[in-house]
Amino acid sequence: MPNRALRTAASGMYAQQLNIEVIANNIANVNTNGYKKNKPEFRDLMYQEVSTNPLSTSEPGVMDVSNKTIQVGIGVKPSSNLKIFQQGDLLETNNQFDLAINGDGFFQLRKSDGTIVYTRDGSFKLNGDGQLVSSSGYVLEPDITFTEDAVGFVVSRNGTIESRETTGDSFVVGDIELARFINPAGLKAIGDNLFVETEASGQPILGTPGENGFGEIHQGYIESSNVDIVEEMIAMITAQRAYEINSKTVKTVEEMMSMANNLKRG
Repeated sequence: MPNRALRTAASGMYAQQLNIEVIANNIANVNTNGYKKNKPEFRDLMYQEVSTNPLSTSEPGVMDVSNKTIQVGIGVKPSSNLKIFQQGDLLETNNQFDLAINGDGFFQLRKSDGTIVYTRDGSFKLNGDGQLVSSSGYVLEPDITFTEDAVGFVVSRNGTIESRETTGDSFVVGDIELARFINPAGLKAIGDNLFVETEASGQPILGTPGENGFGEIHQGYIESSNVDIVEEMIAMITAQRAYEINSKTVKTVEEMMSMANNLKRG
């Protein structure tokens, strides 16, 4: 049926439109600290059984073995938008407040309402209370607070933070604790480089950087986006061609319907 072909082609066009939107978002965030690219996934829709010989006739009591059926698909639908947590490049900034995770794990941040969120963006700063906070102002969890006499600090690979005072003394003010998930792809992105846990991601597993599978902390570095611009451009061209072919399918079906109408007039 022509209508079935039109609906199938329309579903393909919608799927490729969504594909382009995901690719556009990846490209837009190519310079976003700690950004993890998305990869859309699709699945085919239900199948209908269509007779291979709909015009055949058979006498009563006689089985027509030629009248078999075949399965015809009715299109495609988006199934998920998978977040790819591949490691991004570590860029040296020489800023003592910039921290990067080399390996698995997320920084934990506490919002003003007490909610814990997770991020790979390690661009930190100090707030008015001397607390280490993210670029959005969320406090690093566990809380790290410096005194008024602090003139700098050093973060070791295992997350231990040592403050340097104006008196020349140094002492440990706290330790960074990382979180990881059995299924990080199940985390929900809420914007601002932040994620929240979901039933799909599972509960966070907490640990010390550099131990038990957690990544190490690198001070003076920031993790860049893991978007490969060349790969995204190729994916965009592929999606464009697929959209174009689906649109040609619509035009072909329209021409076939027009030919059928002309036959009726004849």
